[in-house]
Amino acid sequence: MDDPFLRIVLVEPEIPPNTGTIGRLCVALNIPLLLVEPLGFSLEDKYLKRAGLDYWEELDYSLFSSFEKVKEAFPLGNFWFFTKKSPRTFFEARFSHGDFLVFGKETTGLPDALLESDPEHCLSLPMPGKTRSINLSNAVSAASYEAYRQIFFR
Repeated sequence: MDDPFLRIVLVEPEIPPNTGTIGRLCVALNIPLLLVEPLGFSLEDKYLKRAGLDYWEELDYSLFSSFEKVKEAFPLGNFWFFTKKSPRTFFEARFSHGDFLVFGKETTGLPDALLESDPEHCLSLPMPGKTRSINLSNAVSAASYEAYRQIFFR
């Protein structure tokens, strides 16, 4: 894709069905998926493919050895970091065409050093209930559709 309206970045994802489901979402929204190693699974994993169904073959995805390599590849990128540690929700952000939505691994999220490097771009999803977090694929879906709404229906 030459000029996608959005990109999803998964930093060290661990659970294959989550990544498969996110890949399927990316195909539905026609956006690329950037995967940052190490992955907690093989890209040949049957659970990854099962969650992505037959859409995985249609997915525009790239593999990067580190988040720094992503930033080198897209030096002008506007990166939004999703974390439960931010008091600012994704409803307060102003998403723009070409933004990157960055999510961390399921067990620990994004590294603190990364979050501390750009606190103005850290966002959370509101969770007024009694849970610590929601499933990664649900978080990516909610954030992606909010960005879609803002970019195309502003």
